[in-house]
Amino acid sequence: MARYIGPKCRLCRREGMKLYLKGERCYTDKCPLTRRSYPPGQHGRVRRKQTQYARQLREKQKIKRYYGVLERQFKKYFLIANRMPGLTGHNLLSLLERRLDNVVYRMGFALTRSQARQLITHGHIAVNGRKVNIPSYLVKKGDIVEIRKPESEEIKKGMNRPSLVKMIRDVLSKRQGQPPRWLEVDVNNLRGRVIELPSREDVDMPFEEHLVVELYSK
Repeated sequence: MARYIGPKCRLCRREGMKLYLKGERCYTDKCPLTRRSYPPGQHGRVRRKQTQYARQLREKQKIKRYYGVLERQFKKYFLIANRMPGLTGHNLLSLLERRLDNVVYRMGFALTRSQARQLITHGHIAVNGRKVNIPSYLVKKGDIVEIRKPESEEIKKGMNRPSLVKMIRDVLSKRQGQPPRWLEVDVNNLRGRVIELPSREDVDMPFEEHLVVELYSK
């Protein structure tokens, strides 16, 4: 699975806004964007006139990096969104919100989407009672997402459920805010349900998705 493995705070500084890629650190004074609110690199403080294409490109990069997807995946989501009824930009954000790694993060079981991806790829997440280890899996209305109970063979191999549960409960105690309205979370049983599909109003980031549509429509 391809993923970005470079410095994450550098991405926030490049986009000029907090993308919340480092969990708790993003809410403290240690956030590099708070101390150095200019792009990284030796020319970071140079002011340049931004063209329309540059605005479109930066908006695409913001959304890509916020959800942790690469260019090929992002283009695939755009093509799917473009074929769906309704506004393409709204459909695009809805598809990205429905990714399993984002749902696990939104439910509060992980501090970041990268941590949520690790839980999924290691086989700790189940959807409707079945193990799913694909972070890009798209949830549907009525799906139940939960922390999976390890089988006897997995316990023999070292999968320790008590330590996993303790870790997730620690994460839940550090969660900032509440889950979105389209998700219902049962903290005691470490499970959640998709009440309805997410809409544009459920994305609380100030994205200008119409610029991405303009970029790909050229």
